[in-house]
Amino acid sequence: MQQPIAILDSGVGGLTVVKEVMRQLPREKIIYFGDTARTPYGPRPAEEVIRFTREIVDYLIQFRPKMIVIACNTATAFALEDIRSRVTVPVIGVIHPGARAAINRTQSGFVGVIGTEGTINSGAYQDALKQLKPQIEVISRACPKFVPLVEQGNFRSEETYKTVAESLQSLCSTPIDTLILGCTHYPFLADAIAEAMGRHISLISSAEETARDISTVLQVKGRLALGEVMPVHHFCCSGDPALFQTIARQWLNEEIEWTPIVWQVPNIG
Repeated sequence: MQQPIAILDSGVGGLTVVKEVMRQLPREKIIYFGDTARTPYGPRPAEEVIRFTREIVDYLIQFRPKMIVIACNTATAFALEDIRSRVTVPVIGVIHPGARAAINRTQSGFVGVIGTEGTINSGAYQDALKQLKPQIEVISRACPKFVPLVEQGNFRSEETYKTVAESLQSLCSTPIDTLILGCTHYPFLADAIAEAMGRHISLISSAEETARDISTVLQVKGRLALGEVMPVHHFCCSGDPALFQTIARQWLNEEIEWTPIVWQVPNIG
């Protein structure tokens, strides 16, 4: 039986990573868990985020994954090393891939980061960026109103565009030329963010770079899926299954049109 890649998130945001994995690695089987009943993670204490992440990983281990991807920036910031110490398979987060992409993109050396309160207050992106390029200038802003909009499936309303513009107003006067979407929910709002910031600002989603990391690690370990067998993906959520499926189908679109899907609502937490 083909071992899956396990991808977890505080809600639907990690579907941005799922979409890139499906695009870059179409033969890989995915088991996804979105903790929609307990989202958002951003305002929660680190200890609680670590506990929630452990609970999800404990659930996903039954599927014998060959890799675990923490597709949540807050959980990556607080729980990545803890999970690595608890499992024997590779564990990848989304912060370093996003930082690396931003370093490669910026021309001015001024990089903006938007994320949840937890991610921004942790300083994880600043640390990752400075490790890669010590002279980089980082300007960070927490955007706590974004995740609830995405979890409600409210991506393109007038209210959403207004909320995004108000949240990003203070960033518009800074010298950044590159903006990291430091939460996997935020690519759902990419059009609104681009309109608020201006089209001259490069938006960085960690999803594409994370999928490349997944491919590299699996290739080095000789664990890439082979053959022509169509994978059957599993999507799990802890909250409202109807809303989760609606958002997942809307975002993944043609990526799941011909792919067998199993939807589950496990009892967790």
